[in-house]
Order: sequence, then structure tokens, then C-alpha cells
Amino acid sequence: MNREYPVRSDQTITVIQQLLHQGITKIAAIIRHSERFYSTAPGTEPFMGLTPAGMEYALEMGQNLMSSPLPRLYSSPFGRCIETAYLIDKGFTRRHGIHIFHNQPQKMLAPFYIKDIEKALNLLKEQGTHTYIRNWFDNKLDEAVMEDPKTTTAALTRFMLDRIEDLGDNEIAVCVSHDWNIFPLKEFALDLPHEKAGDIGYLDGVVFFEQDNQAYITSFQTEPRQVTP
Repeated sequence: MNREYPVRSDQTITVIQQLLHQGITKIAAIIRHSERFYSTAPGTEPFMGLTPAGMEYALEMGQNLMSSPLPRLYSSPFGRCIETAYLIDKGFTRRHGIHIFHNQPQKMLAPFYIKDIEKALNLLKEQGTHTYIRNWFDNKLDEAVMEDPKTTTAALTRFMLDRIEDLGDNEIAVCVSHDWNIFPLKEFALDLPHEKAGDIGYLDGVVFFEQDNQAYITSFQTEPRQVTP
């Protein structure tokens, strides 16, 4: 089983290229994994891999990245994110003949904000995805189930800014994560509620960057906004 979401790798790459053309070199993107299989059994959800089409989308994204700066890859430990990062790596190498550092799985790119997975899944089933997310963002969910959304946003922002600080010369960070890690960044850092912005597509995300010693976040849907650690 799969679900229909738009593929937005082109939009993500365009945002990165626009920043590079402005002379901005400190860049870190957090993106959703590529198209993957879904399951009706909640226990198998973390183990669902990419569809054949999803593999191609990830490979193509790697091929479409510019040869410079070099992508430094990070991912959620979930298989679909590791698989996406691996294929971006392979696509980049195939196109440019340049080998890059291996992907580094990071806990902060996983759903770390879910504190009680069983209760969270039951509530999600009862409420539906969009209502559940709105209840989370409006602090209507018990913090024993879900981390406070603004605390989650702050933690993700700090993680992404740390990735910028860790960059070497001629590198950008590409962090493969989940749509639910990107929703709070859009809601609280970009003022883009999901009811307005819509679903987060495959290989879609937001981009952090540093300019004149200030940190910003942006996406293809909005102008940059300043952020603080």
C-alpha cells in the first residue's frame, strides 16, 4: 500500500540554489524521505521501505544536486530515511563522480517528540492526522504522550543550526527526516500552519541558513524568517 503525496525535490533544490546564488554558503536542509510503502499494522510502520518509484526519486535528487558544495548527509535511524540518504549519495556520485562522507543517522531526525507511542497511535487513529497535529500544536495533548510542540521546534532548530556550525568548507547539510519533524518547524518558525501550507511532500522540507552572523529558515512557500537557537 502507498499514499499519494507530491514529490518536491525540485522545489527543495531550487531553494538551495537560490541561496547559493546569493553567495550564502552556510546551509542545512531538513527534508522528508522519499515515497515509501505503508502498512495497516502499526507495529510494522517504522520498518516500511521505499517504493521502486521512491528509490528513483531519491536517486534523481542526488543527481540533480550541484557538484559544489558537497552534500553532507544525515538521517533519521528509520530505514526509509537511511535508504533515501543512501540513494541521494549514490545519485550524486553517479552524476558527478565525487565520493562524499557516508550518511550519519541521528536520533533528533526521528520522532523523538513521541513519548508514548501506543497512546499516540490510538489517538491518531481516533482523531485523524490533521486534527491530531492541530491538537498537538494547540497543546491539547497530554505532554506524557507528545513533547510540547514549541520545545520540539526549539530542539529541531538547535539541531539544524548545529549542523551548519559543523560544516566544513564547500559543504551543505542535507538531513533526511519525517513530515512530522517538519510540520512544527513550518508552524512555529515559518508561521505556515499545515491547514494553509498543505501536506509535506516527499523530499520536501525547509532550509536553514546563516547570513551576516544571523540564522534564518525558509522554504519554497515563504520568505526567510530569522530564527534563534
